[in-house]
Amino acid sequence: MKFRLRAFALHLAGSTTVLALVWGVLYLGWYYWPGWYLTGVSLVAGLMVGVDLVLGPSLTLLIANPNKPRRELTRDIGVIVAVQVCALIYGTTTLWSGRPLYYLYSEKWLELVQASDISAHEANLARDQNPQFAPHWYSLPRWAWAPLPDNREEAKRIIQQALAGGADVTQMPRMFRSYERGYSEMRARLKVLESLREFTAQDKKNLRRQMIERGFDADQPIGMVLIGHAGPLLAVVDPATLHIRALLRPDR
Repeated sequence: MKFRLRAFALHLAGSTTVLALVWGVLYLGWYYWPGWYLTGVSLVAGLMVGVDLVLGPSLTLLIANPNKPRRELTRDIGVIVAVQVCALIYGTTTLWSGRPLYYLYSEKWLELVQASDISAHEANLARDQNPQFAPHWYSLPRWAWAPLPDNREEAKRIIQQALAGGADVTQMPRMFRSYERGYSEMRARLKVLESLREFTAQDKKNLRRQMIERGFDADQPIGMVLIGHAGPLLAVVDPATLHIRALLRPDR
């Protein structure tokens, strides 16, 4: 039993180290708050934990028999590790392709844009036409403004394209501008919490409590929705400076 426990401990320690390293790099680089929450990657993370930290070491505990020939034991552990590596590659690739690249203000709300939202064609156009906001493999999340073009015909085309399931302006980094340039429009879009339709009655009750606890006036127009794949957050915005004072979860 001592041999089994030692093998289990070594396997668990190795798996934990590798997974912590991968998650640490991704989290500190791209998924820090509110990225992890908005992308809704808990299912992928759960799969990685299940295979790499639970299944792999547990199987090693079962098959680690000191009486088993070393070649056979090495083969069995190698198969387990291979399955773990496959799960790790799948999870890491998924997290990488879905990494947050932009937090945009566009039209009426704030929106998370992930790497997978931007096509290779749009990325190439951005590198030619708007290199300041073009996405690269090393690009970290940044705040920007995504206005519709001033040309009405072009703006209409983009809207129709988005309604038909095509790319929206938020998926066109060639259109992005500095976040500060959108302040005047953004100020006019701030709303009172109760008027934000993206939140349920219970959400608003939770958010009101959090706002009061933090010293914000929930009856003032200082709210804006930040949307992502996992659901919205409430952005509490300073109406004078347009700085975001807090990002609040509706489920707390």
